[in-house]
Amino acid sequence: MKFNLLAATAAAVALTFSSASAQEMDKTGWPATMTIGTASQGGTYFIYGNGFASYIAEALGISATGEVTGGPVQNVTLVETGDHIMGLVTMGPAYDAWNGKSELAPGLEHRAIRALFPMYQTPFQVVALKSSGITSVSDLAGKRVSVGPAGGTPGTYWPQFISALGVDATISNAGAADAVGQLADGLIDAFAFAAGVPISAFAQIAAEQDVVMFGFNDAELPKILEAFPAMAPLTIASGTYAGHDYDQNTVALWNFAIANESMPETLAYEITKLAMENPDRMSQIHAAASETLLANWDKNSFMPFHPGAVRYFTEKGITIPDNLK
Repeated sequence: MKFNLLAATAAAVALTFSSASAQEMDKTGWPATMTIGTASQGGTYFIYGNGFASYIAEALGISATGEVTGGPVQNVTLVETGDHIMGLVTMGPAYDAWNGKSELAPGLEHRAIRALFPMYQTPFQVVALKSSGITSVSDLAGKRVSVGPAGGTPGTYWPQFISALGVDATISNAGAADAVGQLADGLIDAFAFAAGVPISAFAQIAAEQDVVMFGFNDAELPKILEAFPAMAPLTIASGTYAGHDYDQNTVALWNFAIANESMPETLAYEITKLAMENPDRMSQIHAAASETLLANWDKNSFMPFHPGAVRYFTEKGITIPDNLK
């Protein structure tokens, strides 16, 4: 009984301190609600963004939700225009938008976007039914290939990859959940996507069908790395997906959470702190968040960090270069 009383007292004290801490946050200028741009259902962005929005609501006391979008290309423009205060982006499309080369808003230099924190790497990966005999990107010649939503990272880069390898395929766009359904029904021959691994849509069809997954083979990979310098080589380890006991060599881009420059500094600080200081909770949202780490702040090479993020990183002993402030 004495032990239970002590435990109950300790819990009450901890709750009191937690509540006090939340109440002590400077919430001047914070919006009553906020929307995070994610991507299509079945993709990593959708799970990561909605999970993190729920965490923000729980920890910071602000009503936050994730919204289905076309992915990074659309998200960066939604944040630039202020339609969304926060979004998830891949650094390749973000760099293009920063320089006015977004396919969604060509000519508009996206200079109101600010980096908050690193998320994870996005590998590019293909899934096909094993019965198709497709085992490489080169085998997609003459095939029907879905590349995810128009405006998303895979929808932007996969057509370029396929073209760079001299492959002529019939390209279509669909959300991740719809694309795996089309693959299972024989409406397409392959689904080429990009998301943090494991990609839930890939895991889903792997559990239901006999499939093969691959990135780029030894002949294709050097060509892709030469043609697309923003890409980095990456190996998707054996066992990432059940029943796939082989490494998959491919390329990847880093993802960052970004905000509009108008986001209050204190809110940007608290959001960055929440993501950076709770790795276990972040990994519960999605396994890809195992890379949502303080050490990866330097994977941003061009976008200024939000002043709130700069304050957090500085407190952690990190010196942000002047060109990223």
